[in-house]
Amino acid sequence: MTALAGTLERAGFATFLPHRDGLERYVMPYVDSPLNTRLFGLRARIDRAIFAVDVYQIVRRCDCLVFNLNGRVTDEGAAVEAGIAFAAGTPVVLYKNDRRSVFQGGDNSMLRGLSSMKPIEALDALPAALERITIPVAAGRERPLPPSLQAAVEEGEKLWRLMRPPAGSPPKPLAADALASALLAAIEKSAPTDG
Repeated sequence: MTALAGTLERAGFATFLPHRDGLERYVMPYVDSPLNTRLFGLRARIDRAIFAVDVYQIVRRCDCLVFNLNGRVTDEGAAVEAGIAFAAGTPVVLYKNDRRSVFQGGDNSMLRGLSSMKPIEALDALPAALERITIPVAAGRERPLPPSLQAAVEEGEKLWRLMRPPAGSPPKPLAADALASALLAAIEKSAPTDG
């Protein structure tokens, strides 16, 4: 995914990679630590918060989603993200430059159906594909969403605002640990989840 993002960024596109730009970057080092006593019992809330930030990015901030189909089996998180984008009306561009597949080189029809164009096979062809398919996101775009998706978008937006300053304002002077603490405090206050 880093190579895909790098190609698009060099072509002038802004990108969002959940592991690089999302909540995962701030909370996973604490979740994966054996010393995470503060997080004991919070894993379901952290998972929900990660989901909410990613959904917010897909539904409210993305002009287009690039879905990497490489591998014998597609990444399940990427498949969910692409399905959310499709359902929200965000164009999906498929990228695949290998033939590994459980379908003899092809991909599941449910995945292929997410895009109106055939998969892009070369990294350097991605920027032109995005230019063709991207529908610019209007500032403050609002799409009617099912209540559960709307709730995830709203929760994600709150957490994103903690992570990023509003446009035109100076960056928040929070160190990574302070930001992680603020995010974890917000997650602790979030509504309890089952599981």
